[in-house]
Amino acid sequence: MKILTVTGYKPMELNIFKEDDPRIEFIKRALQKRLIAFAEDGLEWVLISGQMGVEMWTAEVVLDLQDSWDLKVGIFPPFENQESRWPEQIQEKYQALLAAVDFYKPIYQGDYKGAYQFKAKNMWLVDKSDGCLLLMDEEFPGSTKFFHQAAEADENYPITYITPADIDETVEEMRMEDPDYWL
Repeated sequence: MKILTVTGYKPMELNIFKEDDPRIEFIKRALQKRLIAFAEDGLEWVLISGQMGVEMWTAEVVLDLQDSWDLKVGIFPPFENQESRWPEQIQEKYQALLAAVDFYKPIYQGDYKGAYQFKAKNMWLVDKSDGCLLLMDEEFPGSTKFFHQAAEADENYPITYITPADIDETVEEMRMEDPDYWL
């Protein structure tokens, strides 16, 4: 797999409302583990739509991994200015990511016109990637369900999940890495 789409929950779907929430580090570490495994198997590009939460955290992880891996990240939002209604701090972070990523191009030119843009974005990402990595609990899919439905519609499209159990495992691994844990 050379091109991977990554998506998942928005921060509010995870009850994360601050950029310094410690749970973000757990999620980023779980993403990092999976992305390294994909990189070891030949991954070259990570595609995201740039939405808040898992997708922006993924971009940060890929940018960090670029010191050790030949990975690129592209942001393909459904329309221009998708961040215009986001909190100012996240808008600034998004703009910094746009300046740092390897490629950026909105699917539609101009601002939001309708829900069809989100559907088209999901279908475009499935079409342009070899598979996806979803941070999602199938019992509580949240907004990720729309991408998941598009991915499942293509029976030859591999879907890899990061589940709540995977996050719990990552939390435990990080705890055991802490020297104070063993005291």
